Amino acid sequence: MVRFGVVGTNMITEKLLEAAAQVQGFQLTAVYSRTEEKANSFADRYNAAYRFTNLEEMAASDTLDAVYIATPNTLHAQQAELFLRNGKHVLCEKPLAANRAEVSRMIETARKHDVLLMEAMKSTLVPVFKSVQQHLHKIGPVRQYIAGYSQYSSRYDKYKEGIVLNAFKPELANGALMDLGVYCLYPLITLFGAPQQVQSQATMLESGVDGQGSVLLKYDGMNAVVTYSKIANSHAPSEIIGERGSIMIDRIGSPEYAEIRYNDGTVEPLTVEQQHPVMYYEMEEFVNLVQQGRKESAMNTYERSYQTMQVMDQIRQQIGLVFPND
Repeated sequence: MVRFGVVGTNMITEKLLEAAAQVQGFQLTAVYSRTEEKANSFADRYNAAYRFTNLEEMAASDTLDAVYIATPNTLHAQQAELFLRNGKHVLCEKPLAANRAEVSRMIETARKHDVLLMEAMKSTLVPVFKSVQQHLHKIGPVRQYIAGYSQYSSRYDKYKEGIVLNAFKPELANGALMDLGVYCLYPLITLFGAPQQVQSQATMLESGVDGQGSVLLKYDGMNAVVTYSKIANSHAPSEIIGERGSIMIDRIGSPEYAEIRYNDGTVEPLTVEQQHPVMYYEMEEFVNLVQQGRKESAMNTYERSYQTMQVMDQIRQQIGLVFPND
């Protein structure tokens, strides 16, 4: 049994815990919140025996083996490193950190203390994405990757009224690229590695974060187009285009349906039945790794997390998006 603590008592943590309840070997034992009241109410709801309002105490506690971190991006690195130094395994929400220097430091700390660190990128671990990977060769040499994630933020209306909520604060290292663009870039790098060249543009908001953006990424014999927005919705699928056909993916951020459309008009479904909630698969992967004594995921690898953050650093430099962590 892997005894878990959670840092962050938000909607993402709730979704994760609902999914994790189905994972064999998962046990929630501890909850951290800045206020005792919140820690107690959240822990009561999910039957966690231990409650913490002090992160150092939690990290040093022998009541947990691993921690799930779902706090603002700006805090990921310092909180993850605290737990890693205390010999705890860390599953950290995407993006893993605010910049590549932080990612590099986190990886180094995990290796030094011989514990597991994994970015909680759910989309690369679901059955449909694995099916896409297995069948990618069928479309011949890949020429284009087109992925988009545009979702009108529930907090944007408040922003337009002059109330800047957490989703649009550069001091929390967020914005459209960090919150949504990463979902397009991580699978790209998982399938094709790091790009040779990156060109980007964005619509910047007065608060200092990007409301939306687009990126053109150059590979040898292939190019990728990535678009993302928190100020508009899009319902277009994502597509990987090869010389013999193309793979259509319904939603790059949480794929459930994919198919190959061949040049001759035939269609091959790639959909594998997803029997669990989308966040189940990242927790299953993480718990299995801990139980097997392995210190790195073969799918959400350190290299992929680093390369994705390296691309995001390049994009931020080009669009003028600056965080305190820089």
